[in-house]
Amino acid sequence: MSRTLLREDAYRALRDAIVKGTLLPGERLNDADLVEWLGISRTPIREALARLEQAGLVRTKPGRYTIVSPLDVRAVRDAQSVTAAMHELAVRQAVPNLSTAELEAMREANERFAAALRHDDADAALAADDDFHEVTVTASANQAVRAVLDQFTPVLRRVERLRFSSLSGRASVAQHQKIIELCAAGDAEAAAQASRANWETLAPLLDTLLAEPPDSTTS
Repeated sequence: MSRTLLREDAYRALRDAIVKGTLLPGERLNDADLVEWLGISRTPIREALARLEQAGLVRTKPGRYTIVSPLDVRAVRDAQSVTAAMHELAVRQAVPNLSTAELEAMREANERFAAALRHDDADAALAADDDFHEVTVTASANQAVRAVLDQFTPVLRRVERLRFSSLSGRASVAQHQKIIELCAAGDAEAAAQASRANWETLAPLLDTLLAEPPDSTTS
């Protein structure tokens, strides 16, 4: 396997473990343990950790420690603002190009999303939510939007998982349906605004779940 592929596999495995809470905020990440867990060499793991640090999921102090970043109010709020703006742009650019099949894919993803919430399956809800928004991101054909979302969405997903484990995520089903209807009607501006509003609904959750001061690990 190429080093690029190994690095991508390591990144995805570590990212998903952080988002799902398998690796907890503040947990130390030891190279030797990660090599044993992932079954790949140290170099692609270190490269993956550098990428995770850039995304705000890992915090490193050279020669001392590498830890899973604690949930940080400011970092999550910044990621929310950027992500909401990118999805607004993606929808605005996608609507004129959306096919019947793509609209149906959005409907199907929202049905899976609703079913996952009914069954309190946060992982399935996140996967379906990703699939729903992926339709318009792909249809926008804007690689700059995708690059920004790839960097900042995982920061939000740590909080979204908590949201979809509670009743606070149920309103997103209706918001998704509204986005679909506006997309189907060809109203790009209204659909874009609805998409931005959907991502901005995280704000109340941040107020309640992230009220604690940021962790200040120093050793």
